[in-house]
Amino acid sequence: MWIIKKSAVTLLGVAVICIAFAAIFVKLSAASAIIISMYRMLFASILLVPIVYRHRSEFTRLSSTEWLSLLIAGLFLALHFGFWFESLELTSVASSTVILALQPIVAMIAAYLIYKERAGRTVVISVFISFSGVLIISWGDFSFSDMSAFSGNMLSFLSVVAVVCYFMIGQRSVKNLKHWVYSFVVFTFAGFFLLAFNLIAREEMMSYPPREWILFLMLAIFPTIAHVIFNSLLDAVSPTTISMSMLLEPVGASLLAYMLLSETLDALQLIGGVIVLIGVYFFLMAQRKNNYIK
Repeated sequence: MWIIKKSAVTLLGVAVICIAFAAIFVKLSAASAIIISMYRMLFASILLVPIVYRHRSEFTRLSSTEWLSLLIAGLFLALHFGFWFESLELTSVASSTVILALQPIVAMIAAYLIYKERAGRTVVISVFISFSGVLIISWGDFSFSDMSAFSGNMLSFLSVVAVVCYFMIGQRSVKNLKHWVYSFVVFTFAGFFLLAFNLIAREEMMSYPPREWILFLMLAIFPTIAHVIFNSLLDAVSPTTISMSMLLEPVGASLLAYMLLSETLDALQLIGGVIVLIGVYFFLMAQRKNNYIK
């Protein structure tokens, strides 16, 4: 039985707040989504250098096949951030982050399609509930006169598909590699993929005011803090607890968007968001019952 101490609860709260701020920083930035994504990855890689340096011997253990898997994983991670940050420029923080909560369900569907992993009835019902919520959110954002919000929702969903591909390709192909080394390599590859795209697109990459550079740096620092906390708590709380705490991200991000960006929620967005979170909650509980998650 897992007993969660107050200190662990506090740390989980800090981690959720850190992640929730990511969407706010993107909204506050005037740079293009692809530029924000690039600096998010490159700055995060730099932050990890002191930690990775202590485990530098692991780089020599990687085979050419594993390097290729990490390269492809980096490409999908670049697509994830590119799609998600672009979605935040088109739709609300609430809609975009709630759709991101579909990640474990999309991963389950991908595992069924690719690896033929079976799912129980409760899991299937939770998938139906969650996607119903997404449809409600998208319907609330749909307008024949302005398709931008609807397009933003679709980009957010594509970002979920991309990040699931990132996890499935990288983590199933590379074994016995420390998390920080894995993150450093794929972050670096993703950063350079985005750099190449920006060079081809001739995006402005340097002439930004100090405010933008601070936002780029905050986008790297805050999620990295969250990842450090989640990893440090794996011995203290169950992975299910961590997964469930991440469901609070859309709630936290929506509240921050209301306070800092004056964003409001209409009835369909609110109802759809609650339905999505309920579906993901039942999905995670079903996974735990089936011993997929401790």
